[in-house]
Amino acid sequence: MKTAGFGTQQQSSAMPIGKYRHFLDTNPVSLPDRTWPNNRITKAPRWLSTDLRDGNQALIDPMDPAKKRKMFDLLVAIGLKEIEVGFPAASKADFDFVRSLVDDDAVPEDVTISVLTQSRPEIIHRTVDALQGLPRATVHLYNATAPVFREVVFNMNREQIKQLAVSGAQDLVSYMEKSFDDDTIVGFEYSPEIFVDTELDFALEVCEGVMDVWQPGPDREIILNLPTTVERSTPNVYADQIEWMSRNLSRREYIALSAHNHNDRGTGVATTELAMLAGVDRVEGCLFGQGERTGNVDLVTVGLNLFANGIDPQLDLSNLDEIRRTVEHCTQMEVPARAPYGGDLVYTSFSGSHQDAIKKGFAARARKVVAAGGDENAVPWDMPYLPIDPKDVGRSYEAVVRVNSQSGKGGVAYLLSSTRDLDLPRRLQVEVSNLVQHRTDVFGGEVTADELWKIFVDEYLPYTAAEGLRPWGRYSLRGTTVTTADEGHQTVLTVTLTERDGENTTDRTVAATGNGPIDAFTSALAKLGIEVGVLDYAEHALSSGGDATAASYVECEVGGQVLWGVGLDPSTVTAAFKAIVSAVNRSLR
Repeated sequence: MKTAGFGTQQQSSAMPIGKYRHFLDTNPVSLPDRTWPNNRITKAPRWLSTDLRDGNQALIDPMDPAKKRKMFDLLVAIGLKEIEVGFPAASKADFDFVRSLVDDDAVPEDVTISVLTQSRPEIIHRTVDALQGLPRATVHLYNATAPVFREVVFNMNREQIKQLAVSGAQDLVSYMEKSFDDDTIVGFEYSPEIFVDTELDFALEVCEGVMDVWQPGPDREIILNLPTTVERSTPNVYADQIEWMSRNLSRREYIALSAHNHNDRGTGVATTELAMLAGVDRVEGCLFGQGERTGNVDLVTVGLNLFANGIDPQLDLSNLDEIRRTVEHCTQMEVPARAPYGGDLVYTSFSGSHQDAIKKGFAARARKVVAAGGDENAVPWDMPYLPIDPKDVGRSYEAVVRVNSQSGKGGVAYLLSSTRDLDLPRRLQVEVSNLVQHRTDVFGGEVTADELWKIFVDEYLPYTAAEGLRPWGRYSLRGTTVTTADEGHQTVLTVTLTERDGENTTDRTVAATGNGPIDAFTSALAKLGIEVGVLDYAEHALSSGGDATAASYVECEVGGQVLWGVGLDPSTVTAAFKAIVSAVNRSLR
């Protein structure tokens, strides 16, 4: 035998890598004494939803007023306190929607509406006009500061770009002072757009110039939003940029440092979380990652990542499927089946080894909860393959395990346990799993819980226990009676079996004695010419109370075959008899 070395050498691709440059070659960041890697997230940030602005503008078919209102009501319901609702100067539709929120008195007192504007006087004035009558509002001013925009898009130098930001802030402050009365709480947000590609010293210079206009101080906050408008660096580089800005900004105690991350590299969530470590106070994003190109950061994922670490996200995501349905209705965009937390399949395991681990994990947790007096919250969640309890976001356990050709005994056993309360012995799990494996090998696809039950009934139980099955089984138990128990503890049992032969049935009654009910029952069967040896036996209740049903599992040797039988009955003794009959019938198939 030869052993492998250290892997096969990858070959160079034919892709045109020469036209691209490393991010740090275009915008180097040096922060050798960074502190964010040693920090720990301990609380939720302030959240801003931009579903109605950034998310909406990216839709193939933007939301109509009714869908916008439905989305707005959802955002309020789950606890968003800052909601960016549009770009009022960009279209009549956006302007009218903002006005409808005012006219309908739809904005709660503790919710702040945010609107976006470019740094142009006529746009600023139209934006502010849209907000008249709101109790609280934030105007978000932005202009692009990155080199490629300065040089290619605007043909401006650094000083001109800075002056554009400063003059926009001046015009905005002046017009707001004229337009709002003393009862309106007004906030100001500024974004050096394409911050991630902007030289740090210049981003700082522009932000300082804008702050000199706004004059942040006690009771006069400024929001400085530092976006990865197009995500181009690894998350750690953005974290260095955030920490550098947080260290160097003056009046830091009066600044809400905000992150607005897109997902072009597929690392929007990581970028946001590292920014939180590095000092941001506020996070902007969309539910389920809606937004331009690959989307804005997913607020659901960031929030539930906090929740999974025992941190209150301060958003109510406990009915995640309803939230998803509303978002899908409003955006006409489906949430992918593998989307974190909210996708259809994210709590589902098909792999046999995963299913076995989950089944054992639930059993172990159940024991711990009982030991804790039934208090679920007293037992930390520690479950194989499930980062959170699906029930905490409104999911049932029905979809946790689904059976296909990749599944094993653990998955089959879990489904029968979770949907039918059957706790199969391990060797019976193997036997049932082999039956299901044969079915998936022949027909392919998934075996649903209902289909699994039909397979189980058709193999072990009377055909009437499931719909659509043909009669099977030569014998059925019609009745038993314990007539006597003598002084030697011998049980005298009278058994009546119905024997089916084609369309004909015959009742056969026989009496026998034994050291107990099962021994007496097998002795009775022997008088009918049926030799049965009981090898193993297990039972449990399917329910509690006076109408409880018992499940019995009996491993038998019948005619040289070793196989299991299953019986269900309110009487544990009768359930055991039915299980033995089940094994006999299976041996005769």
